[in-house]
Amino acid sequence: MAGCGQTIRGVIFDFDGLILDTEVPAFRAWQEIYARHGVSLRLEKWADFVGRAPETIDPCGELEMALGRPIDREKLHAEELAREAQLIEAEPVRPGVSAAIADARRLGLAVAIASSSSRDWVLGHLDRLGLGSSFNVIRCSDDVLRTKPEPDLYLAALSALGLSAAEAIALEDSPHGVAAAKRAGLYCVAVPNDLTRHLPLDGADRVVSSLAEVAVGELVSEAEGCAAGG
Repeated sequence: MAGCGQTIRGVIFDFDGLILDTEVPAFRAWQEIYARHGVSLRLEKWADFVGRAPETIDPCGELEMALGRPIDREKLHAEELAREAQLIEAEPVRPGVSAAIADARRLGLAVAIASSSSRDWVLGHLDRLGLGSSFNVIRCSDDVLRTKPEPDLYLAALSALGLSAAEAIALEDSPHGVAAAKRAGLYCVAVPNDLTRHLPLDGADRVVSSLAEVAVGELVSEAEGCAAGG
């Protein structure tokens, strides 16, 4: 298993849904739009979008299929983005995240972000949240050819940190993110939000309900000692 028996030297965070809950606002914004057209947007349908790059998602196409007619995509995208931004602005840093970053630094660990979103999106929110200077490395969709669930983002972050997969742990919130981390060879801890807690996260090495309930040092010890446990 990744990380077992190795000294952990870094922690790689996902961004959307893990550091900041942008996923529930996006889902709710599209739900409202679908509802105005008399269509129900179910979580099972949305689940496949979570953790993927925004450009790979086509809610308008799904709505057109449900309605059986074309819609004004530009208008709906503008409406959705405005509503999503309004909801996200009300979101604080997720519980335990700031403490986890501080914990990692206190332990001498490098900290990084691997996100399927764009660099401008991630940096803009990090600055707003007061976390702009908290990470040694940030790798986003701009930096790779393939985003999650492919492993490229994690491999890029590891390369920039100068670490092997066995020397880092990943913190994720979605099945696509967990798959990306595991394909890159990392020990992965899933920390679901209100949306992704309903999705299958059994691919992770451990699932915790919040970063506020566990110390980074504990996760590091588990990753380093998991060989002894089987």
